[in-house]
Amino acid sequence: MTMAGKVVLVTGSTSGIGEATALRFASDGATVVFNSARSVEAGERLANDTPGSCYIQADIARADDCARLIEQVMAQCGRLDVLVNNAGTTKVIAHRDLEAATLDVWREIFEVNVFGTWGLCVAAMDSLRAAKGSIVNVSSIAGIRPTGSSIPYAASKAALNHVTALLAKVVGPDVRVNAVAPGLVDTPWTKDWDAVRGFVESVAPLKRSGTPQDVADVILSLATTPYVTGQVVVVDGGLSLAT
Repeated sequence: MTMAGKVVLVTGSTSGIGEATALRFASDGATVVFNSARSVEAGERLANDTPGSCYIQADIARADDCARLIEQVMAQCGRLDVLVNNAGTTKVIAHRDLEAATLDVWREIFEVNVFGTWGLCVAAMDSLRAAKGSIVNVSSIAGIRPTGSSIPYAASKAALNHVTALLAKVVGPDVRVNAVAPGLVDTPWTKDWDAVRGFVESVAPLKRSGTPQDVADVILSLATTPYVTGQVVVVDGGLSLAT
């Protein structure tokens, strides 16, 4: 299915998985809206280099920004077919270090990964219903297995997985909602995670960490496959099979 004539909003799309996903949709003919909370220069550069696309700054942790983001998408593009909720945050905290995982850390992570994602889904729902569109949430295997950069992060992704299923149940048939759950992916976030990368390369069946393009391909598939909803698709090179 070509994406020509479709409009795709990818949050947190100035680097890593978000950037690769936005460019993947653009290569398939979509009009892409790049977004970030802070990396305005990078977002504008990507939009300028991607014909037919645009950039809108917004912080999804702010409810008023969620509403403004969708309003601007509709004003500039006239429709919204796919929402990719990629924006997220984390803190690297050893799971054993309970005191470091303060309530402030929990709140900061959930404000973006759960509350912000939920707020944007709600703000976009009327537009997505009108387009018979879809949502793809970017989760993590940390939301499925007891792993991840911190316990608050893992818990936020577990919450996102359940929100994906619950939302899919109530917004069909007009809108489909799915998620991807990547394992270790080579992004700016993980560039210094050499020990983790070595572990993945030694035990995962596919013997490598993932690339942003690996995840982007699955996101595109979920966005364009019309009979799949409520699913969380693991993209980890088989790591979950071996750990």
